[in-house]
Amino acid sequence: MSATPESPLGCTCFKLRKLTRTMSRVYDQHLAAVGLKTTQYSLLANVARAALPVAELADILATERTTLTRNLKPLIEAGWVTLNPGADGRVRMVTITPAGLAKVKSAKVAWRAAQDETERLLGRDAVRALHHQLDATLTRLLPLLDGQHHAKPA
Repeated sequence: MSATPESPLGCTCFKLRKLTRTMSRVYDQHLAAVGLKTTQYSLLANVARAALPVAELADILATERTTLTRNLKPLIEAGWVTLNPGADGRVRMVTITPAGLAKVKSAKVAWRAAQDETERLLGRDAVRALHHQLDATLTRLLPLLDGQHHAKPA
């Protein structure tokens, strides 16, 4: 049965979630060698760029603050990041530690291997086109989230 303008093309959300779960497993396989998951590497890499308030980091990662706080807990326990008061006592700053910087450096090699494998399997042009399409789609979807913080495409 072919799709018509009146019938849905399938659940886009399901297809994207399936793709992201699969892609995360590819990266997780590589990052396991350094004891990290993809989400942990992403957090560490972003905090390594600059100390950030929790709310700002949540916006960058397009996640809820409570989810971010929960995801930071094992990184804090491992001694890779710290939560410190900001200039305004109500703000908590996420700061990477020297051990965290070392972890990011070693993990970047594993991340690069996952990225290289993805580009080899899909082709660099296809990955570039996928990134462009994802960024454009995100930009177009953000207005649907009225009143919520809007993450910027990476």
